[in-house]
Amino acid sequence: MRVVTFGEIMLRLQPEDHLRLVQCDRLEATFGGAEANVAVSLANFGVDAAFVSKLPAHEVGQSAVNALRRYGVDTSFIVRGGERVGIYFSEKGASQRPGKVIYDRKASSVAEAVSVDFDWDAIFEGADWFHFTGITPALSPSLADIVIKAAKAAKSKGLTVSCDLNYRKKLWSKEEARIVMGEVCKYVDICIANEEDAGDVFGIKSEGSDVENGQLNAEGYIEVARRLAERFGFMAVAITMRESLSASDNRWGAMLYTADGAEFSRKYSVHIVDRVGGGDSFAAGLIYAMGSGYTAHDAVEFATAASCLKHSVEGDFNLVSLDEVKALAAGNAGGRVQR
Repeated sequence: MRVVTFGEIMLRLQPEDHLRLVQCDRLEATFGGAEANVAVSLANFGVDAAFVSKLPAHEVGQSAVNALRRYGVDTSFIVRGGERVGIYFSEKGASQRPGKVIYDRKASSVAEAVSVDFDWDAIFEGADWFHFTGITPALSPSLADIVIKAAKAAKSKGLTVSCDLNYRKKLWSKEEARIVMGEVCKYVDICIANEEDAGDVFGIKSEGSDVENGQLNAEGYIEVARRLAERFGFMAVAITMRESLSASDNRWGAMLYTADGAEFSRKYSVHIVDRVGGGDSFAAGLIYAMGSGYTAHDAVEFATAASCLKHSVEGDFNLVSLDEVKALAAGNAGGRVQR
C-alpha cells in the first residue's frame, strides 16, 4: 500500500519539561504537522508513505525534509520555494492548567503555494490512498482550492480518500470551514473527527455530551456518524472520544461507523507525556488497519491503541512500532519492561 499525505510541516518550539513560555530561556526545536505526523507513523508501520508540501530551499526547510527522511518518508514530491517555514509554540499543560499552542505560520511557503506547484497525476502514480486534514485548506484560499483539486484527482484515479476534519478556530471561522469542507467532503471516503469537529464544522452535535467536563454520550456519536455518512456518502466515519479529567490524565477511546453499524474500541486511561499528534496517530492507525483488510472492530482497536501509545511519546511523531501497537491492541496494557 502506498499512501500520500498533503499538508504543512512546521517548526515546533517548546519549553523544556512543563515550563511556561514566559519563564523559559531556551526552547526545544522539533518538527511536526498533522499530515506529516501521519506519514511518519505509517512509515514506522512499514507502509510506503509520501508527504507532499512546499518548503523553502534554505537550511531550515532542509531540516524539515531531513526530519521526515530520517523515518523513511518519501519526500520526493516536496516542492522547494517560498521564504519561510511555519512555526508553532507549544506549551504543555499539567494538572488543571491546559496546554497552549501559539501559531506563527502566516505566509509560510505552503500557505502561498499555487496550483501549478503540484502535479497530482505524477504524485498519485502508483498510490492507493490519499490523506489530508481540515487544517491544510484553512491556511489560505489558494491552498483550499489546491486541496479540493487534489481530492478530486485522487477520487478520479480510484484512490481511497480520507480526511480528518481537524477544525482549528485560530485559523478560520466555522462559517469558512463549513463552506470549504462541505465541498472537500464530496470526494472523501473516510471521515475522521473528534468529539467537537462535526459540530464546529457542520453543526452536527452529539446530544447529552459535555466535552469540557469529560461526559461523552456514546449513542449520540452513532447518530453524529450516521448523519455525516448520509450527508456526504462516506464509506466510514471514525470519531475519537477524549474524556479530559485534567491536562495530565484522560480517558481515550474511539468509534468506527460503517454500513454494518458502529464498533467501539476499549477505553484507555492515559497519563499524558505529550498529547500533540494524538489524533494524527489515530488516523495513521486507521489507514494502516483498513488498508490491510482489518475488520471494523479490529481496525478501531488498532487505531486507538496506536494513538494511546502516542500520548507517551515526546514530540509530534508517533515513534512506536507495529508490534508495539499490535501488543497493546491485543490487551497487553501493563507497561512492563520488555527484556
